[in-house]
Amino acid sequence: MAQMSGDNKLKVYVETYGCQMNLADTEIVLGIMNKSGYSPTRTMDDADVVLLNTCSVREHAEQKIHQRLGVIKKQKGDRPGLVVGILGCMAERLRLNLMEKHKVDVVVGPDEYRKLPQLLEGAFSGTQGIGVRLSRTETYDDIVPLRTGGISAWISVMRGCDKFCTFCVVPFTRGRERSRSLRSVVREVERLVEQGFHEVTLLGQNVNSYRDDRFDFSDLLAAVANVDKKVRVRFTTSHPQDLSDKLIDTIADHDNLCKYIHLPVQSGSNRVLEAMKRTYTREYYIELVRKIRRRIPNVALSTDIIAGFPTETEQEHRETLNLMEEVKYDGAYMFKYSPREGTPAYNLGNDVTDDIKSRRLSEIISLQQDISYELNKSLIGKVVEVMVEGPSRRSRVRDKKSDIQLSGRTDTNKTVVFPLGSSKPGDVVSIRIVRASAATLFGEVAGSI
Repeated sequence: MAQMSGDNKLKVYVETYGCQMNLADTEIVLGIMNKSGYSPTRTMDDADVVLLNTCSVREHAEQKIHQRLGVIKKQKGDRPGLVVGILGCMAERLRLNLMEKHKVDVVVGPDEYRKLPQLLEGAFSGTQGIGVRLSRTETYDDIVPLRTGGISAWISVMRGCDKFCTFCVVPFTRGRERSRSLRSVVREVERLVEQGFHEVTLLGQNVNSYRDDRFDFSDLLAAVANVDKKVRVRFTTSHPQDLSDKLIDTIADHDNLCKYIHLPVQSGSNRVLEAMKRTYTREYYIELVRKIRRRIPNVALSTDIIAGFPTETEQEHRETLNLMEEVKYDGAYMFKYSPREGTPAYNLGNDVTDDIKSRRLSEIISLQQDISYELNKSLIGKVVEVMVEGPSRRSRVRDKKSDIQLSGRTDTNKTVVFPLGSSKPGDVVSIRIVRASAATLFGEVAGSI
């Protein structure tokens, strides 16, 4: 067990970058570290160990880590005993570069977190440590994540991906697909309910591929939904090719399964989709959306869109805009194509200039903002159910308590801001919408549920 002199535990500080999977992984890491005698801290200044849990999906994410390491290097110069480690996808992708260029002490990939305490022990003795082997079996389903409270919890139900989209590094940094047992996930949800959590989100690179013997993701969702009908259940992310009729029916049949589906499309062009190895066509995707909306009329849909994939023409960009207009997403994550060394798309070159990418991305964002605004405006005057999460981002404590604004989400994942009243985090309240922007709904309390 790691300890300093006396009874003081060594303190570990973790910064998390990237997706929800990384947030869930950080809680797994903290669970492992806590079991090994480390204590989490919220500040770097009093930490004995600083860990950056990193993302490699886009170049910008990696640049942020390199910049951050420059800042930490200065701290390490002032505090020679400080141990610095890189976790996650960048550790897997840039292992030697990180150790040589930034002189970090430990580099640990997503499948080797169990080795972290041992590697840190070596680092305190002056030995650099590395653990980046990918696994076909590691799911961490016996690890109890260390969560710091709140009303919502992330639960990783599977790891890795077998799709090998040509632009994506995930299969190379997180390995192949493998799923936790249905029973282990249900047990974790049961513990979270006992601890007072009101919402869980099931995570996987492609949750639709979940498989535990005879159980598929629909069975897992239903089992989790049945743990406690008052607990909201979300999931992300879905691959269109694998979203089954059974899954659609399961979402429709359980009131506490949130009526929100993140369904990445990436492009509206069949040729580009084929070049991306997305395994579906535009026509298939649109028919899937129609099927979802027939079965779940009030569903909200969001997506991912890449602007400027290699060889994308102006007409193909227009096809993406046209698809957005037809589907009418409630929201979208929109990015310029970022070349990732080692992926098949990297060999296609980067023939779409950055100026063109930026202009196309701007057009995509502008259109999505217009669509989101129109959809949100249609809710003005209606009453929606909102789970309270806490004070809104812009809320400031003033002399009058009534000036404080709360924020929460509908089960369709729309953010709603409303006056404080007597609500507290975890409550579900009825809110009448009085105003809307592209990103946020504003309302007044109509009642409690």
